[in-house]
Amino acid sequence: PWGVLYGQDDGGGMDPDALRCCMSFGFSDKQSDAFIGQYGNGFKTSTMRLGADVIVFTQNQKNWTPTRSIGLLSYTFLMETGCDDVLVPTVDYQYDLTTASYTQLLRHNQKLFSSNLAILSKWSPFASEAELLKQFDDIGEHGTKIIVFNLWFNDDGDMELDFNSDKKDILITGAQKKVKTNKHEKLVTQDYIANRLRYSLRAYASILYLRVPDSFRIILRGKDVEPHNVVNDLLYRECVLYKPQIAGLPELSIVTTIGFVKGAPDTDVQGFNVYHKNRLITPFWKVASNSYGKGRGVVGILDASFIKPTHDKQDFEKSVLHQRLENRLKEMTYEYWGLHCHRLGYDNKSLPKASRALYRAKQTGAGSSPASVPHQLLTADVPTSSCVQSSMRQKRNFDALGVISDINNHQTKHRDVIQRKRFHEYKTLTLENDKLRDECLQYEESEKQLVEKEQKLRYQIAKETKKYEELLEELKLLDVKLET
Repeated sequence: PWGVLYGQDDGGGMDPDALRCCMSFGFSDKQSDAFIGQYGNGFKTSTMRLGADVIVFTQNQKNWTPTRSIGLLSYTFLMETGCDDVLVPTVDYQYDLTTASYTQLLRHNQKLFSSNLAILSKWSPFASEAELLKQFDDIGEHGTKIIVFNLWFNDDGDMELDFNSDKKDILITGAQKKVKTNKHEKLVTQDYIANRLRYSLRAYASILYLRVPDSFRIILRGKDVEPHNVVNDLLYRECVLYKPQIAGLPELSIVTTIGFVKGAPDTDVQGFNVYHKNRLITPFWKVASNSYGKGRGVVGILDASFIKPTHDKQDFEKSVLHQRLENRLKEMTYEYWGLHCHRLGYDNKSLPKASRALYRAKQTGAGSSPASVPHQLLTADVPTSSCVQSSMRQKRNFDALGVISDINNHQTKHRDVIQRKRFHEYKTLTLENDKLRDECLQYEESEKQLVEKEQKLRYQIAKETKKYEELLEELKLLDVKLET
């Protein structure tokens, strides 16, 4: 009846101060570019978009003193009580070594603690302190549990999130519009992840991170979300280097992996998955118009950490750098298409006529269906029946055709040599690129660890400074008492 969405993180958990920062609007200590969240609104806006109310349970073991905290952000509570300010009732508990149990941690006084606890019991799905504390049983030594309840309904009176259609997924109600068709092209496109991620949480979560550490897991409705690397879906892959020009900063090199998606041209998908600090921002961003099929099936992946995402991380800020990136990706699409479209059966005008005819013959011999790609792009410059008046004439011109065949064979061999040379260069560059990427990841991880260490030390210094000032005040009071 509550309409509950449940989530849990087995990370380090939050101490009482960190929970209050998390649930207050506009607070963020992520001032470094090493972090993606710098606005202080992500948790609040995302949870309140799903439902009217959210309750957070977190357990932490910082400073060797285990704590438990519970916080409630409730739109229902605020509206029905007519609060002018946003109140976030929170209670804390601290582990007592003498009793080997958690006892109430009074940050101010017993009256405020009891008032907050009463609000939590009345406006959450848990009617007593015992029920609230029972939620920590499956968290472990540290971690956080988030429960969103009173989920929103759409205009038709149905819950916006669909939990019934797929027992291992959460879908957006009404967004999954499968067209009944016998056409292979439409069926393949409907089932591909570029379409499914728009209504399936499992599909979206599978490509949310570009690189997933071995220790990291996303579990959805009791089943692990398997990471889906779109790079593995690509045929005839190439790595393209892009160097954005940013004034006042050292030269950057962004590697874009580009290729034809498997199933192309039947799979009518194109665009770039653009990540920011390993997190997906724009999935299958269609930067190029595929008029007459140009660019159809071309997909790319890159991490563009040099441009800033919007506060909801669903797009990038429309800056000059963003516009330059869009233009370069469009050029990249057309350049790749011009070099490789013949591999899918398209007529590549940039190739010699003989080569185009040869590729057309290979496509026909392989049993590919010309109907699978636009007809106007499949027209190859090969001799037709109108050019050959009789078989007798073909015999008389046999020697001439033999010479042409030798020329074509020579061109084919020459092209094969060039292709082998390009493949060798590509392989060398790919290995070098992988090596540089691994080194870059190591540096990024080291930088992240150092930034986290710095923040912890700054926090510890601030805490000790506050404690020192409190002791100093106590000392002054003692001095005053001794004097009197």
